[in-house]
Amino acid sequence: MSSMSSTSSAGRDPIETIRLQGSGLTLAADVWGEPDHPPVVLLHGGGQTRHAWGGAGAVFARAGYRSVSVDLRGHSDSDWSPDGNYDLQRFADDVIEVARSFDRLPALVGASLGGLASMLALATVAATGDAPLASCLVLVDVAPRVEDEGRIKIQEFMRSGMRGFDSLDEAADSIAAYNPHRPRPKDPSGLRKNLRERGDGRWYWHWDPRFISGRSGVDGQRGRVNHERMQRSARTITIPTLLVRGRMSDIVSDESVRELRELVPHAEIVDVAGAGHMVAGDRNDAFNQAVIDFVTREMPND
Repeated sequence: MSSMSSTSSAGRDPIETIRLQGSGLTLAADVWGEPDHPPVVLLHGGGQTRHAWGGAGAVFARAGYRSVSVDLRGHSDSDWSPDGNYDLQRFADDVIEVARSFDRLPALVGASLGGLASMLALATVAATGDAPLASCLVLVDVAPRVEDEGRIKIQEFMRSGMRGFDSLDEAADSIAAYNPHRPRPKDPSGLRKNLRERGDGRWYWHWDPRFISGRSGVDGQRGRVNHERMQRSARTITIPTLLVRGRMSDIVSDESVRELRELVPHAEIVDVAGAGHMVAGDRNDAFNQAVIDFVTREMPND
């Protein structure tokens, strides 16, 4: 790991931003907590950034963990795939490299694409017979079965932003239209973490357009999520597992939950009322409590 910059540890701010080695490239990550504390790796969804977790990083640090929120390849300040290849296995290989960089097994907390990549990473390692990759797994509103309704909605939202926005206010309006149950921020300046102003004066989402161009899977793949591959991956999961589902989710249905229970019989399920697919952002307090309770039980910090 190498340090990029230092920031104030006051409040919710990370103590530093570092570079982590991925599979053939490097990834940006924000860090909270002491180096000798048990690691928790936060992996965001497609089209998001390491800033998507609200105050979760600081909450984990206060609970005695070292939380590391990673920009996935092709997103924000992480390297973009030189060949434009964003197959799910590439993300999974990055997860493996990041998880192996710690002195002790981390907890993996993956939302949407981050959760799919974590499941595939665990399956990849299991197939080789290598040592375990993680102490426990938290899936944030994602399961092997991904509902088409939500997948299509996400793709349409991401594609609509590829033309850029005249202002941060216009970007905030677009987000509010996509996620109408979340209050629109009065001050959109926080979006500067996820958008970049280019030479034409317009604001663009800060991820590689090749991640989505010609693709229609919620995980950035061509076509829908490979259900059979994700089923096979889920069957290999033996570590403690928690699914945190937004009760209003259009990605994870009751059928998705039933299938996950069959594939991972030991999995625990928490439904968060008043939350959609973006659980951590919609109900950050309830999300943090559910995940902290689970991780503290499965990976004690003493």
